[in-house]
Order: sequence, then structure tokens, then C-alpha cells
Amino acid sequence: MNPLNRRQFLGTVAAGAAALSPLRSLAAETSPASAARKIKIGLIGVGWYGMVNARAAYKAGGVEVVAVCDVDRAHLEKSAEEIATTQGTRPQTFKLYEELLAMPGLEAVIISTPTQWHALPFIAALKRGLHVYCEKPLSYDVREGQAMVAAAEENPRQVVQVGFQRRQSEAFRAVKTFIAEGNLGRVVQAEAQINFTAGLKNPAPEPPPESLDWDMWCGPGALIPYSQQVGHLSWRLEETSGQGHLYDWGIHLIDASRVILGQGAPRTVAATGGLYQLGGRITTPDTMTAHFEFERCPISWRHRLWGSEEYSPDINNGITFFGEKGSVWVSDNKWVYIPKGKGAERQVTEVKTDAGTLHMAEFLNAIREGKQASCTTADAHLTTTTVKLGMIALKVGSKLTWDAKKQEVLGNAEASRHLLRPYRGLWKHPYLAMS
Repeated sequence: MNPLNRRQFLGTVAAGAAALSPLRSLAAETSPASAARKIKIGLIGVGWYGMVNARAAYKAGGVEVVAVCDVDRAHLEKSAEEIATTQGTRPQTFKLYEELLAMPGLEAVIISTPTQWHALPFIAALKRGLHVYCEKPLSYDVREGQAMVAAAEENPRQVVQVGFQRRQSEAFRAVKTFIAEGNLGRVVQAEAQINFTAGLKNPAPEPPPESLDWDMWCGPGALIPYSQQVGHLSWRLEETSGQGHLYDWGIHLIDASRVILGQGAPRTVAATGGLYQLGGRITTPDTMTAHFEFERCPISWRHRLWGSEEYSPDINNGITFFGEKGSVWVSDNKWVYIPKGKGAERQVTEVKTDAGTLHMAEFLNAIREGKQASCTTADAHLTTTTVKLGMIALKVGSKLTWDAKKQEVLGNAEASRHLLRPYRGLWKHPYLAMS
């Protein structure tokens, strides 16, 4: 039988059970008394992914959403109705996060806003003694991330979990163990990619929806003309907010690669790419390749946002680790070992993991137990800095050398300027506020 088509489900049943066991164990470890007391949560940002996170919290159990915040009244109304239906009580609604954070009895917040609105509410919540679940990327720029790390260090009793949900994937965890046990020998290189055809909206400027405060949505970032392509859902491919496919989606696989290999920050970063097919419709690369030199081995990234049909659809989203003894390909719910040698039979293991629920459950359980969650602010900052350096390298057209201890680009003043984006209006950049 052709090894490319034959599937050996090595431990599939056991792995499937293992994928569910972490959630069971988290629930089992929670005492009846603590389970009866629901953690009071506020949601900052209640659009699409804000409510995805809210549903994950309900699925994990033991929460009450007491407040929601959004600069779009339509989001507020829709989310409040769903929450009232789910839990039987209607949350208070706020436009400004400062008002939500001042609510008596609040214990934790989930921040699911566009990236330009991560740093300020994150730091403010910690200063008010609240626990924080924050979506990835951690920050818009490197200096914001440094300020967020400092705030977490100054408030060590507050639990922080950053939304790199793939750290809960049984497939990625299995590959980490497989590599650590020496099955690949020395890992020479890792390659990550996510290719897909982007669903685009109308990029023509138009008035924002009546329910949306667009100026406040842009916040400390650039105030750009509103269009459907830079508004709700589609902002991820806009430079002034989402910063593009590597920064918004690729960051998951760069994080997984770094964690699996046990690496910190890259030493050098180079990137190429541009707008070859979607120019005039988006403002970030539709085609990009980045090369990150880590201490153990290089990790490369590539993406394409058009014509994404692959020879096999399996390979358009995943990481390949190339070793001396063989290779491993891994994605969210499957990993494949390709032994070295002509005709060697591939070994395929499929698993299922409810990673979003597990990641949220770990956060909630950490609050109950008074311990830290696994994806700390400092660790999330390493991954976010890595992809930011990739975007900076592309922008300046230079290979960057990164001093991780000083958190500085060496010998490149132009690149260094992109480590901090000045805030507009009355907002003050939290890194500048540190000095």
C-alpha cells in the first residue's frame, strides 16, 4: 500500500481521550465550594471573537459575566442579549473600558479587542487588581509589550493568560515530546505556513455604521478612513490595527514552533514579500516569507492570501520540523512522522482538542487556585516581538540583528524607530509613561 495514502492511527483512541482529559482534570481539581462561587468577569470587546471567548468561559464553567464593553452599540446590545439568555441575568453595558474596570465586585476581564486596544486596558486592569485574559498578539508594538510585561511583574498576584490557544493542542504537545525524546535527532530547520484565500470586503471609504464610534475604535492608533475592509472582522489585514497575516494568524504557529523547540527570542530576522495580487484592497502583504534565526535552528514562515489551492489541502496550515533522522508535520488536530529513508512508512496520528475551552479553563482554574497560567505575559511578549521584527524587517528591507537582553535592534536606526508607534490624541503610550 502506498505510504502516502495509508494512515496508521497510532494511539488515536488514547490520544482522543487524552485531548479531553485536561478539561476533566481541571474540573475535578476545583473544589465544590470554589465551583459554587462563580468568578465575576467583564468582557472588553464583544464582537465576533469576544463572544467566542465568552462561550469558552461558559463551557469551562464557574463564571458570571457581569459587564460588557464595546465602542459599537450594536455589539453591546447583541452580546448582552446572548449573555442574559445564557446565564439568566443581564450584564451591565459600557462604552469605555475605564468605566467597566471601576465596577464593584469585578474579578477578571477578557480583552478581545483589535490589537491597538490591548495594552491600555491590560495595564489598567492589572493596576486595579483584576485578573486578565488577553487575546494575541500581546501588543501592537514592542515597547507596548515591554510595558505590559512590567505591569504583570509589578502585580504578581494577578493571573494573566494570553490567547495562544494552540499551546493546549494535543498534537503540538505530542510533537514537543516526540522531538524532546530525540526521535528526529538534531532538528535542522522548521517551516511554518498558513495559506488561504482571503475573504475581502469593499475597501472604498464610506461613513461608519451609526452604532460605531470609529474614532474611539481606532483609539491610540492612526485614525484612518472607515471602510468595510478595515472595520469589524476585516481589520486583521489592515496595517494600522491587525498588521497582517503573519502578525495576526501566523503568530500562532510561530509561537508553537518556538515552544516546541524551547526557544526564546530570535537572533536575526529577515523578510521578503509584498502586495502582488491584492494591491489597493488591503495594506499588508498578500505574499510573504520570513526567516528567524534562533539559537537551536532557523524557523521560517510563508503565507499567500490568494490562489491558495495546494497539492494537498492538509499542508496549507501547519509546521514541519526537519531533523537528521526524519521529519514531523503538525497542525491543530493531526501530526505526521515521516521517517528518513526511501519507502519509509509515514505514521499519522489524529487527535481532537477543544483548545479554546482548555486555555480558558486553565485561566479560570489558575484564579481559583491562586497560581499563574501557562502563557505568561513575558512569554507572549517573546512571540509577539518575533513576528513584529518580521514585519519591521520587511518594511525597512534589511536583515535585523536583535539584542534580546536590551530589546534593541543593533545598528539600524530606521528599524529601531518602528519598535514604538507614537500614540495619537490624548492617549499616552505606556512605555513612555514608565520613564
